[in-house]
Amino acid sequence: MDRIKVIIADDSDFVRDGMKIILDVDDEFEVLGTASNGREAVETAERTKPDVFLMDIQMPEMDGIEATKYIVEHDLGKVLILTTFDDDELVKQALKAGAKGYLIKNHTPEHLKQMIKSVYNGTGVMEGSILETLAGSTGSQRTQSSSTAGGFDPAGYSERELDIVKAVAEGLSNKEIASKLYISEGTVKNYITNILSKENLSHRTALAVYYLTGKK
Repeated sequence: MDRIKVIIADDSDFVRDGMKIILDVDDEFEVLGTASNGREAVETAERTKPDVFLMDIQMPEMDGIEATKYIVEHDLGKVLILTTFDDDELVKQALKAGAKGYLIKNHTPEHLKQMIKSVYNGTGVMEGSILETLAGSTGSQRTQSSSTAGGFDPAGYSERELDIVKAVAEGLSNKEIASKLYISEGTVKNYITNILSKENLSHRTALAVYYLTGKK
């Protein structure tokens, strides 16, 4: 099995070095480089071709949102956003720019590795605590906006599709959704593909945010 090639971008030496140490001792990962800002991350990626970026949002010169947009547009790799509890609005901007998920910085080593693997394998990932914050701060807005053209409209979905959307918003994997709803993983994948196409969204994390906030 090929190792997952990672670039770590964060303006904190402590965060960069800590994550590098965690990944360097695991044969499943290879840290191609670290960067203190988005510009360095992009320059490193253009030389080394990584699989996954661990990307802080607030950095000098080029922030994580701008870097993510460039990375996605130029197909340089997949982006997993590093965030803190007060970054909700910035997280949404990063997801809109094409990030595949977000990770709270006070993670455990195993959680970090699992999140990277999920993104590498094409699954959008969501940190439960941030998801709860988004839901709590925007739940009433979603209810109000669901009846408007600009919000999530459940009327356009079957009951099964809504079950799938809600499960995605809870952060469940395809396997977990399949087990919960007593259907196959393949069926779950087909549902999600159709739902993303219907809403013109690129990945499941964006769908979760849209369901919770009513905003794409």
